[in-house]
Amino acid sequence: MDDVRSLIPAATDRFGARVHAVPAERWSSPTPCSEWTVRDLVAHMCFEHRWAPHVLAGESMEEVGDRYDGDLVGDDPVRAWDAAALLSRPAWTGSAARVHTSFGWLAVEEYAVQMLVDLTVHEWDLARGAGLDEHLDPEAVGAALAYIRTGPIMLTGPGLFDAALQPSSGDPQAELLAAVGRRA
Repeated sequence: MDDVRSLIPAATDRFGARVHAVPAERWSSPTPCSEWTVRDLVAHMCFEHRWAPHVLAGESMEEVGDRYDGDLVGDDPVRAWDAAALLSRPAWTGSAARVHTSFGWLAVEEYAVQMLVDLTVHEWDLARGAGLDEHLDPEAVGAALAYIRTGPIMLTGPGLFDAALQPSSGDPQAELLAAVGRRA
């Protein structure tokens, strides 16, 4: 597995650009993530990116504890995302060799590709829910799809994504989205 840490800053920026483009009336709109609105999806990503600096520094989940439980976005999801991304982005350089996640201890490279999958797929989910352009970065899609094709535990284990669908085309973006239960 290639180390995709170098792709994380741009993926974070692309997700952030989508957050900034959400029309005010679309924050309560549904997304392809069942039971999540646009606001809920951004809250999920804020949570992930608040955790990232801790686990990248070598802290276990127990050490991080419940400090990020609850509503992280309040009445300003854009500001909340910006704050989470500001903390997460620099943590990807000089990180620990292994990180502790809900899947146990992983090589930082695997955590990075899982974060890239999350950023990329949820960027599309956010675009769909907010009525924005749904085109994804081809390099991020390629790296995420290569990982998903390995049948990782994030896909097969805890039910983080819906069951795979038949892709609507051979386009890599359509294949990635179908692999995580989304119809492009």
